[in-house]
Amino acid sequence: MEFPKLKNIYICFPGGRHKVLTMSYDDGRPEDRRLVKLLNDHGIKGTFNVNAGLRMDDRIPLSEYPRLYRGHEVACHTYLHPTIARSPMEQVVEQVLQDRRELERVMGRPVRGLAYPNGSWNREIAGVLPALGIRYARTVGSTDDFAMPEDFMAWTATCHHNHNLLENAQRFVGLYKTQYLYMMYVWGHSYEFTQHNNWDVMERFCDLVAGREDTWYATNIEIVDYMEDARRLQFTAAGDAVYNPAFQSVWIEVDGDRLEIPGGQLVRLD
Repeated sequence: MEFPKLKNIYICFPGGRHKVLTMSYDDGRPEDRRLVKLLNDHGIKGTFNVNAGLRMDDRIPLSEYPRLYRGHEVACHTYLHPTIARSPMEQVVEQVLQDRRELERVMGRPVRGLAYPNGSWNREIAGVLPALGIRYARTVGSTDDFAMPEDFMAWTATCHHNHNLLENAQRFVGLYKTQYLYMMYVWGHSYEFTQHNNWDVMERFCDLVAGREDTWYATNIEIVDYMEDARRLQFTAAGDAVYNPAFQSVWIEVDGDRLEIPGGQLVRLD
C-alpha cells in the first residue's frame, strides 16, 4: 500500500500572513481620543478596556464610545475597577457581568474580553470567566516575546509601551521565518503618554509597524475568534482535503502555498 506524500501544513493569519499586531489600552481616559486617531491614521487596531461604572470627569462618556471606538474593540475592565483577587467571588461575578451588560447596552453588540483591573487575578477567577461570557483576559507585565499565548485567560502582552517598545518593534518587523506565527501585543494607559510627555514614542512606533504586508492588524477578540476557528478545521488523515465548519475564512499554508479555506467549504489540497 502506497501512502500519500506527507505535506507541511501550517495555520496562517488572514491573507496568509504570519504576523499579527494588537494593542490594549485601559480605563477610557480622554487621551484615548488622541490615541485612537493615531491608530486610525496608521490602520492599526486596538482593544479598549473600560469601567462602565466609573463616570467621573476624567473618563470618556459612555455615549461617546460607539463613535470613538468604531473599528476597534471595547472590552471589560470590571464595573468599578476593584482589586478582584481580594474580593468575594460573588462580587467578582457581579463586577464582570454589570460591566458587560452596560457596555453591551451602549455598543449594541456582545462584549467578550477583559483586562484584569490592577492586574489582579488568580486561577479561580480565570476559571469562572468563561461562564460569564468572557473569552480572554489580559494580565499586566511584559514577555518581550512574540509567541502566541498558551492560555488566553492569562494573556500577557509583549510589552507595555514604556518597556522596550521601539526595540521590540524593530525585532518584530525583522521576523521573517514563515513557519512560525508571531504576535506583538502592546498595552498601557493612554494618559501615561501625557504624564511622561512621550507621545512621540507611540508616533514613531506606529510609523515603524504600520502598513506591512506580512502583518495582520487585529483587535484582541479578533485574534481569539480566528484562532478558535483555525483549531476547528477538519483535515483528512491523508492531508488531501480540509473542511472549514466556521463562518469566516481561515488561511493555511501547504508546502509553501498559501490557501484560503472559505467558511462552510471543503477544499482539496492535492
